[in-house]
Amino acid sequence: MSYAIVIRGKRRIVLIALIAALLLSWSLSIAAEPTSRLQDEADIRKLTICYAHGTDAIGRGDVAAGRALYQPCFTKDATFSVVFPNGQIEERTGSDAWADFVATVFQGAGYTSTQHLLGTISIAAQDKSATMSTYLHATHVLPNGSIDIANGTYEDSVVKTAEGWRIQSRKLTLITFLNLAPTAPHPRSEE
Repeated sequence: MSYAIVIRGKRRIVLIALIAALLLSWSLSIAAEPTSRLQDEADIRKLTICYAHGTDAIGRGDVAAGRALYQPCFTKDATFSVVFPNGQIEERTGSDAWADFVATVFQGAGYTSTQHLLGTISIAAQDKSATMSTYLHATHVLPNGSIDIANGTYEDSVVKTAEGWRIQSRKLTLITFLNLAPTAPHPRSEE
C-alpha cells in the first residue's frame, strides 16, 4: 500500500468525523431550542400561579404573605390595572401597592377567604419578552356563607430579567361579578 493511499484514507476519516461532529452539534442546537422555549413557557406560566397564591393569601387576611408571594412574580416597577364590569378602572404601580389595593378591596367587602382559579393560559414568548393571557374564575367567601364570583381575563406583558421571567404589566378585565347566596343556612351563621 502506498503512502498516498494511507494519507487519503486518513483524510477521509478526519473529514467524515468532522462532518459527523458538525451534524451532531447542529442537531443538538435544534433540539435545545424547543426545550428552551418550553422551559421559558413553563417559567412564565408559574408567574400567574404565584400571583393567584399571593392573592389568596391576602384573601385569608395575610397581606404580608401575599406581598412575599408577589415579589418573585413581578418587576419592581410593574404596573397593574383592573377594569370592573361597571367600567371603573383602578391602577397601581409596584406589587406592594397592588397588594395593599387588593387587601383594601377584600377587607372592605368582608371576605373571609378567596380562591383564584386560572386557566386557558396562552403564552407567546420571543427572546426576552412575552405576552400571556389567562382566564380567571375567582370565588370570594363572605361571613354569611354567600360567595361573590368574579370572571375575567388577565393580559400580561412579561420580560426576562437577571432573576428570571417577571410580569412587567398586568391588566385584569372583569366580565362578571355575581353574588350567590347559600340555599341552606350556613353552619356558622347559626352560631
